[in-house]
Amino acid sequence: MKSDELKDRTKQFAHRCVKLATALPQTSLGRHVKGQLIRCATSVASNYRAVCLAQSKAAFISKISIVLEEADESYSWLEFVIDENLLKKQLVEPLLKEAGELTAIFLSSRNTARKEKNEY
Repeated sequence: MKSDELKDRTKQFAHRCVKLATALPQTSLGRHVKGQLIRCATSVASNYRAVCLAQSKAAFISKISIVLEEADESYSWLEFVIDENLLKKQLVEPLLKEAGELTAIFLSSRNTARKEKNEY
């Protein structure tokens, strides 16, 4: 997948998570999860842009690690929404799937970069 395609994919993920988060109930738990989900999902998109501008292999690995953590955290909060029945499962599952796929992509990218770095 090209970096421009992944930039768009992470941006769309962030937008979709924001829309889902705004549908959460206006309870103390709903507001807490809303803030957490918005922060980590938008961080995936913004930090991936920084990955694309990394000036060294070490900077790339460091930045992609942040994106990986934020994608995995997004997955965790989406899972929590389902576990707590805050929204209907069928509304959350497509985003949960996307968070899982993004996490796998970034983990693979980091592993590849680490392997390449160690080959030099």
